[in-house]
Amino acid sequence: MEAIDICIVDDHTLFRKAIIRLVSSFTRIGQISEAENGKVCLDLLRKAQRLPDVVLLDLDMPVMNGVDTAEAIRLKYPEMKIIILTMHDNQKYMMHMIEIGVHSFLLKDCDPDELEKAISAVVDREYYHNDMMVSAMRRSVKVKSERPSFNKLTELTDREREIFMLICSELSLKDISIKLSVSERTVHAHKANIQSKLGLKNTVSMIKFAFDSGFMS
Repeated sequence: MEAIDICIVDDHTLFRKAIIRLVSSFTRIGQISEAENGKVCLDLLRKAQRLPDVVLLDLDMPVMNGVDTAEAIRLKYPEMKIIILTMHDNQKYMMHMIEIGVHSFLLKDCDPDELEKAISAVVDREYYHNDMMVSAMRRSVKVKSERPSFNKLTELTDREREIFMLICSELSLKDISIKLSVSERTVHAHKANIQSKLGLKNTVSMIKFAFDSGFMS
């Protein structure tokens, strides 16, 4: 497996250094960079010869906060993965960040094993589907007295619906290709078609759509 380069963005020096020490012990980690706020992070990315694969991003920072930073990263570096590492578990914040396109949320007091798992997951599957994100997505769904509409899902072919379901069940595209005995390129093509038909931008938005439509509960 290729090494995963990380950028850690947090204004608390002690915490940032502790995370660097922790992350450097993970098996797949390559280069580690750091920034004390979003502005420094964006300057670092602009000058970098090799961009990080994953940004661990705090929300509450001076000069440039995590929300503005995430929006800027998603606009300029859409392939970069973002994990929000924060003390805030406010679900309104979470849903806004999910809509921006961040790939996972973790609390700062999470278990180190979960952090390592999340870093690998956002690279391999484009998101880390933990209980906190699932809870936020479930609560975002407006309760209605009518049966959920699957009109958009009917636009998908049977194979696209199958792949959509497998993506939502946390399988990587490589795992899906093995399970269905097709090439990974074919799975990528189906995923692109699914996103185009449903008007979705990334895997996280696919998961949110699955909850909103009643495809997942």
